[in-house]
Amino acid sequence: MKLKLVPARTGFTWVRLGMQTFFRQPLALAGLFFMFMALMTIATTVPLIGLPLAMTLLPAVTLGLMAASKEATLGRFPMPLTLLSGFRAGRKKTRALLTLGGLYAAGFMAAMGGSYLVDGGDFARMYLGGQAPTGELLGSDAFQAAMWVFIGLHLPLSLLFWHAPALVYWQDLPPVKSMFFSIVACFRNLLALIVFAGSWMGVMVVAVLGVGALSSMLDAPGLTSAMLMPVLMLVAAMFFTSLYFSYRDSFDMADETTG
Repeated sequence: MKLKLVPARTGFTWVRLGMQTFFRQPLALAGLFFMFMALMTIATTVPLIGLPLAMTLLPAVTLGLMAASKEATLGRFPMPLTLLSGFRAGRKKTRALLTLGGLYAAGFMAAMGGSYLVDGGDFARMYLGGQAPTGELLGSDAFQAAMWVFIGLHLPLSLLFWHAPALVYWQDLPPVKSMFFSIVACFRNLLALIVFAGSWMGVMVVAVLGVGALSSMLDAPGLTSAMLMPVLMLVAAMFFTSLYFSYRDSFDMADETTG
């Protein structure tokens, strides 16, 4: 397996390919994304272990969305079971993906715990949906410090796991080795990833402004609240569709072992 270096503009290409691929199979890819969200939501409702359970499943289920993107690029309709590709690839890969998930869950909980130590849990409760944000809360120094602590701890964690599920699944790497190659590839192509992230933020801003403009044109103030969440969910589905391309262009695909 060889790492590939790509120019910064490739970040735009990943966004474009994600959108194009999504609109090739919009029903399938949107449906799989909503199944993904439902699975994560159900997992978080399990008493006591809900959040760690959801974080443990996250790498494997994210891999399922990447596998669906690959299916769509090949002109095939991604079936619902594609979401569970990581659990259908044999005991060895399933165990590796769950191990990867356990490591991610531990890192995520550590990052959240770091923020808890700074502000007593206000940021954690808001992030996890247990507390509504208020102007006073968002403006407090402790809350902002906790937010930056979480970002500072979670960002390297994200890079460690960015390509790791795909490397376990398609390159048959063990969990720790996949994390090592993931963060190395991310640093080698950091400019492309920055362009990729910035482009998706821009798409999200345009989507929000577009919904607001349409609401104003139609003189329907309630339209914004009705449409905003579905539109943002579709943008999120396109984002997850694009993740496959960031993996595909960062590694030599000649050695793929599955799919």
